[in-house]
Amino acid sequence: MLIIPAIDIRGGKCVRLLRGDYDRETVFGDDPAAMAGRWLAEGARALHIVDLDGARDPASDNATAVSAIIEAVADHCRASGRAVITELGGGIRDMVGVERWLGAGLNRVILGTAAVEKPELVTEACAAFPGRVWVGIDARDGKVAVSGWRSDSGVDATELAREVQARGAAGVIFTNIERDGTGLGVDHESTGRLAASLSIPVVASGGVNSIDDVRSLKSQRGEIAGVIVGRALYDGAVTLPELTAAAEA
Repeated sequence: MLIIPAIDIRGGKCVRLLRGDYDRETVFGDDPAAMAGRWLAEGARALHIVDLDGARDPASDNATAVSAIIEAVADHCRASGRAVITELGGGIRDMVGVERWLGAGLNRVILGTAAVEKPELVTEACAAFPGRVWVGIDARDGKVAVSGWRSDSGVDATELAREVQARGAAGVIFTNIERDGTGLGVDHESTGRLAASLSIPVVASGGVNSIDDVRSLKSQRGEIAGVIVGRALYDGAVTLPELTAAAEA
């Protein structure tokens, strides 16, 4: 199981939101690339990057900050000889965006809103880039939220997961919005049920605050391949080495 530090970018800064609320923001740094360097120095084998501005408005993006992270990771990999997975979500809603970022050096792109509003894009992108297109499913009360979590689509999270699996998605990132940024603990039960219903891997996200969350996810049925951790790392509630040790135990 991979422990994946989250780097959420808004206005070029590294931030965290509470339950996805843009009015409840905490800024953790002015330099997302430097934050990436911190997690790489602590042994991160993957980084989860989110363009929060792009998630709400595809016309807005944080391309400069994302590109700086890609460059920092590339430098680290060359120096260390160690591979690191990088993935980006937020505002990628057409093939131009998919091709742009995969061509820029990212390992994966994550389709969220587009998976609901443009399901044919999932099919096209997965066919063009096998194994490199994942889908982010962010749910509130079991229903998928879109457009930076501002709108509820009414689509059932499990039904969407099965649909994108059929369309070729390499994996699913599942977030319980009510847990995200709260430190209340990951929703291991819902994540486990989703993973058990799929044959592709699932990555858990939202609310992680201790090694017990990692242990509970490891005990679930289905393939839970990783867990994204944000505020707990930034607040120092737990360390990346501690979580990694629990994941590898």
